[in-house]
Amino acid sequence: VDYPVTLYRGPARPLIMTIKFYHPNAFLCPPDAVLFDTDNTLYPYDPAHKAAMQAVRTKATRVFGIDEEIFDKSFNSARKIIKERLGHTASSHSRLLYFQQMLEIIGLRSQVLLALDLEQTYWRTFLSNAQLFAGVKEFLDDLRIAGIPTAIVTDLTAQIQFRKIVYFGLDHYFDYIVTSEEAGFDKPHRAPFEIAVQKMQPKGNRIWMIGDNPVTDCGGAREAIGAVTIQKAHKGVVIGEAKNQPDCVINNFEELRLLLPKLLAEKPWARS
Repeated sequence: VDYPVTLYRGPARPLIMTIKFYHPNAFLCPPDAVLFDTDNTLYPYDPAHKAAMQAVRTKATRVFGIDEEIFDKSFNSARKIIKERLGHTASSHSRLLYFQQMLEIIGLRSQVLLALDLEQTYWRTFLSNAQLFAGVKEFLDDLRIAGIPTAIVTDLTAQIQFRKIVYFGLDHYFDYIVTSEEAGFDKPHRAPFEIAVQKMQPKGNRIWMIGDNPVTDCGGAREAIGAVTIQKAHKGVVIGEAKNQPDCVINNFEELRLLLPKLLAEKPWARS
């Protein structure tokens, strides 16, 4: 079900927005708390990752005298080895471990200083190329004003995810954060979601989960805590189906800024 709405930002600046509802009845009242994924939900992941990998690739090929094909093959092999070894844990995403393993595959042994340098190059470039989606801070402000608690539920290690939140200037916008390092498991395991709810102590059990991944975010949150799931759609995102189908799909956070006051005013979107 699509509900097109025009939001006027001035006489000459109408913004047409459409939310696709798969389960409209999930949106008959406002949330008691809202959970957010980080990567590819609050900001587009791919542009930052591609820029970061190119910076590392350029440095590595220059320092080690190897061509880009060998770099890519060695890195991909290293990433696969680490993920198979560590499973669905925070450290399985560690760029430091990827680069350490990559250097060993190339034949340079561990080379601790080089691994650290490549990791710093990656994250420095990544952050400088990462930009929040429009409307994120404004929507978080709306939730804060409405007294609705918020939390981040994200994979990867706490240190780098904390760095991202501080870099984006979001450290004072969220009430809590739960990383897979803290929880002991990546999403879609139930632990990260349950810990977030325990921290927030919402007044009711209507929890929204906003994320881009249909399996880890939508399916995981629905299975773990019975969440109302909202999938953030943009280039490269595959909309969930069957048990991973979201309750609705948004294209931008302005759509949620329009939806929230309707629910707070007890004017359900599906009836408007």
